[in-house]
Amino acid sequence: MKLLKLTGFIFFLFFLTESLTLPTQPRDIENFNSTQKFIEDNIEYITIIAFAQYVQEATFEEMEKLVKDMVEYKDRCMADKTLPECSKLPNNVLQEKICAMEGLPQKHNFSHCCSKVDAQRRLCFFYNKKSDVGFLPPFPTLDPEEKCQAYESNRESLLNHFLYEVARRNPFVFAPTLLTVAVHFEEVAKSCCEEQNKVNCLQTRAIPVTQYLKAFSSYQKHVCGALLKFGTKVVHFIYIAILSQKFPKIEFKELISLVEDVSSNYDGCCEGDVVQCIRDTSKVMNHICSKQDSISSKIKECCEKKIPERGQCIINSNKDDRPKDLSLREGKFTDSENVCQERDADPDTFFAKFTFEYSRRHPDLSIPELLRIVQIYKDLLRNCCNTENPPGCYRYAEDKFNETTEKSLKMVQQECKHFQNLGKDGLKYHYLIRLTKIAPQLSTEELVSLGEKMVTAFTTCCTLSEEFACVDNLLQLLLVQADLVFGELCGVNENRTINPAVDHCCKTNFAFRRPCFESLKADKTYVPPPFSQDLFTFHADMCQSQNEELQRKTDRFLVNLVKLKHELTDEELQSLFTNFANVVDKCCKAESPEVCFNEESPKIGN
Repeated sequence: MKLLKLTGFIFFLFFLTESLTLPTQPRDIENFNSTQKFIEDNIEYITIIAFAQYVQEATFEEMEKLVKDMVEYKDRCMADKTLPECSKLPNNVLQEKICAMEGLPQKHNFSHCCSKVDAQRRLCFFYNKKSDVGFLPPFPTLDPEEKCQAYESNRESLLNHFLYEVARRNPFVFAPTLLTVAVHFEEVAKSCCEEQNKVNCLQTRAIPVTQYLKAFSSYQKHVCGALLKFGTKVVHFIYIAILSQKFPKIEFKELISLVEDVSSNYDGCCEGDVVQCIRDTSKVMNHICSKQDSISSKIKECCEKKIPERGQCIINSNKDDRPKDLSLREGKFTDSENVCQERDADPDTFFAKFTFEYSRRHPDLSIPELLRIVQIYKDLLRNCCNTENPPGCYRYAEDKFNETTEKSLKMVQQECKHFQNLGKDGLKYHYLIRLTKIAPQLSTEELVSLGEKMVTAFTTCCTLSEEFACVDNLLQLLLVQADLVFGELCGVNENRTINPAVDHCCKTNFAFRRPCFESLKADKTYVPPPFSQDLFTFHADMCQSQNEELQRKTDRFLVNLVKLKHELTDEELQSLFTNFANVVDKCCKAESPEVCFNEESPKIGN
């Protein structure tokens, strides 16, 4: 396998040109040819990602068999593209070969998908993906010296194993993101293996790679969850807001054309159709770069890069400067006498224009906040346009908008006070109790993960602002991160159910999902598991755990405690948790920790 030749998002097409619409413009042909070459060089990596995401339980050896089969298939089609098998859609070919692997569908419980064809089979494979990967063994780790030896002796094997392990633990992450992570992983390995202090180098430089993966994983799942639960229109409005903030000088007509390309991109990406995802993503980037003079002054250098680098450069580029002639507010949505008539003539276009105008004037607001303002405006007009004097009613719309942003600011300030009073660990325990009470049906690992992400969102905001005001970009960061956490709780699959109250928040209104969750109380439909003394039984190995491992054990204990004693108040649960912490501290200092735990553990639950 040749070296991955990419440093950012990977925009590639598959090798079956018959299944694609071939480009005719010189620049498009150049882009097409470069991505074709990339695929020919890296088909094995792409197969690993697709297979590991579709069949997460599959072994590395089973994956190797499919890779070998796909490489042979590619070679046949490269030699003779007229073969009947070479006219099929790439994703269909891959799934056919997965289903044809002897005994595999039965072994890993996806034979029901193999009885379907084409779009129905693709959706079946998608719905078979599991976001909760607690069924997988812990991520394999190597000693830094062993990792470097493995890289130097057989880099292909190390990268293959890395992609396989990461992909099956992140089944909804888009392939370009995973390939980017693999490139960064290799850069870290190559650089750190030359350092004297390999351990420190690997630990330090791995952090941004992990953060990159987590950030894009959360965002992609969030938007895909919105698409599958609420339809294309919600994604449409999400990107009207995003692109209006990023490209404030773009004309509305051009914006809608671009948004339609972006929205259609998510159809393939979210369903797991890698080829369609990459084709549409390339189309979006070509669209932006072909109209850069009228879209943004910040992307010229990005558009001069080759396709593999271009996407990440555009996404990471700064928001364009606000046009000097852009007024601070657009009066036609609140001051005009004809607002109701314009809304009635074409509601979708009317509210799209409102979203565009409001978003590009408020680059400091988060996307969830903008979507809430759009919904508030819709509700206001629904009421005002049925009164005797509509203009006198909707004239005060700006006051309504300000109210919702003030509520968000107060929420941030309140949580930052919690952080200041409780500290990071205290705030995490607060959220572990809260999340477990509202969604006790989730697995322990998933609740621990959600709690960590929620605390990361709040601590990032509160520690960056000395006066914990968390305004402007910090407020936007916090609200986006909090919404992403609730998006993960709701999941990607439209048929996920947790309990009636949580399901209601997940499915009723995308814009007001976070406020809905904030109002939830403990789930009254939950039936706790039978009491088990095992939960309160600890051994000396608790004292041998490293800090991070001990913290995970502590978090899991708290979640399981809330699940078992769901009826207790937060204060009573906190008291039991304090008992646990005191016992661990006491016994780990004792001469015989095991004896101490045997004596003290039964007292924790009393």
